Amino acid sequence: MILEKKRCKWVNDDPLYLEYHDKEWGVPIHDDRLLFEFLILEGMQAGLSWYTVLQKRENFRKAFDNFEAEKMVRFKPVTINKILKDPGIIRNRLKVMSAISNAQAFLEILKEGQSFSDYIWNFVDGKPIQNHWSHFSKVPVTTKISDKMAKDLQMRGFKFVGSTICYAFMQAVGLVNDHTTDCFRYKEIHKK
Repeated sequence: MILEKKRCKWVNDDPLYLEYHDKEWGVPIHDDRLLFEFLILEGMQAGLSWYTVLQKRENFRKAFDNFEAEKMVRFKPVTINKILKDPGIIRNRLKVMSAISNAQAFLEILKEGQSFSDYIWNFVDGKPIQNHWSHFSKVPVTTKISDKMAKDLQMRGFKFVGSTICYAFMQAVGLVNDHTTDCFRYKEIHKK
Protein backbone atom coordinates (compact mmCIF):
# COMPACT_ATOMS: atom_id res chain seq x y z
CA MET A 1 0.00 0.00 0.00
CA ILE A 2 1.42 3.38 -1.06
CA LEU A 3 0.71 6.24 1.30
CA GLU A 4 -0.29 9.45 -0.45
CA LYS A 5 1.68 12.52 0.60
CA LYS A 6 -0.32 15.14 2.47
CA ARG A 7 -0.34 18.41 0.57
CA CYS A 8 -1.87 21.85 0.90
CA LYS A 9 -5.60 21.70 0.11
CA TRP A 10 -5.37 24.16 -2.81
CA VAL A 11 -3.46 21.69 -5.00
CA ASN A 12 -5.37 19.63 -7.57
CA ASP A 13 -4.15 16.29 -8.90
CA ASP A 14 -2.79 17.58 -12.23
CA PRO A 15 0.89 16.52 -12.48
CA LEU A 16 1.87 20.08 -13.48
CA TYR A 17 0.23 21.50 -10.35
CA LEU A 18 1.64 18.76 -8.10
CA GLU A 19 5.13 19.42 -9.45
CA TYR A 20 4.73 23.18 -8.88
CA HIS A 21 3.54 22.65 -5.30
CA ASP A 22 6.11 19.98 -4.48
CA LYS A 23 9.18 21.66 -5.98
CA GLU A 24 8.61 25.41 -6.41
CA TRP A 25 5.89 27.00 -4.29
CA GLY A 26 7.37 28.57 -1.19
CA VAL A 27 11.00 27.86 -2.02
CA PRO A 28 13.06 31.01 -1.39
CA ILE A 29 14.14 32.60 -4.69
CA HIS A 30 16.94 35.14 -4.97
CA ASP A 31 17.39 35.24 -8.74
CA ASP A 32 16.37 38.67 -10.11
CA ARG A 33 14.99 37.39 -13.42
CA LEU A 34 12.95 34.62 -11.79
CA LEU A 35 11.55 37.01 -9.17
CA PHE A 36 10.53 39.38 -11.96
CA GLU A 37 8.90 36.48 -13.84
CA PHE A 38 6.85 35.52 -10.81
CA LEU A 39 5.78 39.12 -10.19
CA ILE A 40 4.54 39.42 -13.78
CA LEU A 41 2.80 36.04 -13.69
CA GLU A 42 1.06 36.88 -10.42
CA GLY A 43 -0.24 40.05 -12.08
CA MET A 44 -1.48 37.96 -15.00
CA GLN A 45 -3.40 35.86 -12.49
CA ALA A 46 -5.57 38.82 -11.37
CA GLY A 47 -9.19 37.70 -11.70
CA LEU A 48 -8.12 34.19 -12.74
CA SER A 49 -6.64 31.13 -11.08
CA TRP A 50 -2.95 30.40 -10.63
CA TYR A 51 -3.60 27.04 -12.29
CA THR A 52 -4.63 28.87 -15.48
CA VAL A 53 -1.42 30.92 -15.44
CA LEU A 54 0.72 27.90 -14.61
CA GLN A 55 -0.63 26.05 -17.65
CA LYS A 56 0.42 29.00 -19.82
CA ARG A 57 3.77 29.75 -18.16
CA GLU A 58 5.94 28.33 -20.95
CA ASN A 59 3.98 30.35 -23.50
CA PHE A 60 4.49 33.49 -21.40
CA ARG A 61 8.22 32.78 -21.28
CA LYS A 62 8.32 32.61 -25.08
CA ALA A 63 6.15 35.69 -25.56
CA PHE A 64 8.16 37.80 -23.10
CA ASP A 65 11.66 36.63 -24.14
CA ASN A 66 12.07 34.58 -20.95
CA PHE A 67 11.18 37.68 -18.93
CA GLU A 68 14.44 39.39 -19.83
CA ALA A 69 13.50 42.95 -18.86
CA GLU A 70 16.16 44.50 -21.10
CA LYS A 71 14.52 42.87 -24.13
CA MET A 72 10.96 43.52 -23.01
CA VAL A 73 11.41 47.29 -22.76
CA ARG A 74 12.51 47.33 -26.41
CA PHE A 75 9.40 45.59 -27.73
CA LYS A 76 8.08 47.40 -30.79
CA PRO A 77 4.34 47.75 -31.50
CA VAL A 78 4.52 44.87 -34.00
CA THR A 79 5.91 42.57 -31.28
CA ILE A 80 3.25 43.69 -28.80
CA ASN A 81 0.51 43.03 -31.37
CA LYS A 82 1.93 39.57 -31.97
CA ILE A 83 1.90 38.87 -28.23
CA LEU A 84 -1.71 40.06 -27.96
CA LYS A 85 -2.72 37.60 -30.69
CA ASP A 86 -0.98 34.63 -29.03
CA PRO A 87 -3.71 32.18 -27.90
CA GLY A 88 -1.19 30.53 -25.55
CA ILE A 89 -1.17 33.45 -23.11
CA ILE A 90 -3.74 35.60 -21.34
CA ARG A 91 -4.43 38.21 -24.02
CA ASN A 92 -5.46 41.07 -21.81
CA ARG A 93 -4.04 44.29 -23.27
CA LEU A 94 -3.74 46.03 -19.88
CA LYS A 95 -1.87 43.08 -18.39
CA VAL A 96 0.46 42.73 -21.38
CA MET A 97 1.23 46.46 -21.43
CA SER A 98 1.78 46.45 -17.66
CA ALA A 99 4.29 43.60 -18.02
CA ILE A 100 6.28 45.77 -20.42
CA SER A 101 6.09 48.89 -18.25
CA ASN A 102 6.95 46.75 -15.20
CA ALA A 103 10.12 45.70 -17.01
CA GLN A 104 11.13 49.38 -17.11
CA ALA A 105 10.35 49.82 -13.40
CA PHE A 106 12.35 46.66 -12.66
CA LEU A 107 15.35 48.07 -14.54
CA GLU A 108 15.06 51.35 -12.62
CA ILE A 109 15.53 49.44 -9.36
CA LEU A 110 18.67 47.85 -10.77
CA LYS A 111 19.94 51.30 -11.81
CA GLU A 112 19.76 52.31 -8.14
CA GLY A 113 22.63 49.90 -7.53
CA GLN A 114 20.73 47.13 -5.78
CA SER A 115 19.51 43.81 -7.04
CA PHE A 116 15.79 43.20 -7.38
CA SER A 117 16.29 40.31 -4.96
CA ASP A 118 17.73 42.63 -2.29
CA TYR A 119 14.88 45.08 -2.87
CA ILE A 120 12.20 42.36 -2.52
CA TRP A 121 13.80 40.50 0.38
CA ASN A 122 14.18 43.74 2.36
CA PHE A 123 10.42 43.63 2.96
CA VAL A 124 10.97 40.57 5.18
CA ASP A 125 14.37 41.64 6.54
CA GLY A 126 16.13 39.12 4.30
CA LYS A 127 14.64 36.02 5.92
CA PRO A 128 11.49 34.00 5.09
CA ILE A 129 8.56 34.37 7.45
CA GLN A 130 7.72 30.92 8.85
CA ASN A 131 3.98 30.73 9.35
CA HIS A 132 2.23 27.86 11.13
CA TRP A 133 -1.20 27.50 9.54
CA SER A 134 -3.15 24.39 10.52
CA HIS A 135 -5.66 24.83 7.70
CA PHE A 136 -5.48 26.70 4.40
CA SER A 137 -8.64 28.66 5.26
CA LYS A 138 -6.59 30.45 7.93
CA VAL A 139 -3.98 31.73 5.45
CA PRO A 140 -4.46 35.47 4.83
CA VAL A 141 -4.71 36.98 1.36
CA THR A 142 -2.94 40.19 2.41
CA THR A 143 -0.73 41.33 5.27
CA LYS A 144 0.80 44.60 6.41
CA ILE A 145 3.98 43.57 4.58
CA SER A 146 2.15 42.88 1.30
CA ASP A 147 0.36 46.23 1.74
CA LYS A 148 3.74 47.95 2.13
CA MET A 149 5.25 46.06 -0.83
CA ALA A 150 2.28 46.92 -3.07
CA LYS A 151 2.44 50.59 -2.13
CA ASP A 152 6.18 50.79 -2.78
CA LEU A 153 5.99 48.93 -6.09
CA GLN A 154 3.13 51.15 -7.25
CA MET A 155 5.07 54.25 -6.24
CA ARG A 156 7.91 52.98 -8.46
CA GLY A 157 5.55 52.61 -11.43
CA PHE A 158 4.66 48.91 -11.26
CA LYS A 159 1.12 47.90 -12.25
CA PHE A 160 -1.03 44.88 -11.32
CA VAL A 161 0.74 44.74 -7.96
CA GLY A 162 -2.04 45.17 -5.41
CA SER A 163 -1.64 43.75 -1.92
CA THR A 164 -3.35 40.44 -2.78
CA ILE A 165 -1.08 39.93 -5.79
CA CYS A 166 1.94 40.85 -3.68
CA TYR A 167 1.01 38.34 -0.99
CA ALA A 168 0.54 35.57 -3.57
CA PHE A 169 3.96 36.57 -4.96
CA MET A 170 5.47 36.41 -1.46
CA GLN A 171 4.07 32.89 -1.02
CA ALA A 172 5.28 31.71 -4.43
CA VAL A 173 8.86 32.96 -4.07
CA GLY A 174 9.37 31.91 -0.47
CA LEU A 175 9.22 35.21 1.38
CA VAL A 176 6.64 33.42 3.51
CA ASN A 177 6.20 29.72 4.19
CA ASP A 178 2.45 29.24 3.90
CA HIS A 179 2.43 25.49 3.44
CA THR A 180 -0.02 24.19 6.04
CA THR A 181 1.56 22.32 8.93
CA ASP A 182 0.08 19.00 7.75
CA CYS A 183 1.67 19.36 4.29
CA PHE A 184 4.84 17.33 3.70
CA ARG A 185 6.54 20.44 2.26
CA TYR A 186 6.00 22.50 5.41
CA LYS A 187 8.98 21.02 7.29
CA GLU A 188 11.14 20.84 4.17
CA ILE A 189 10.64 24.54 3.45
CA HIS A 190 10.94 25.45 7.13
CA LYS A 191 14.48 24.02 7.16
CA LYS A 192 15.65 26.23 4.26
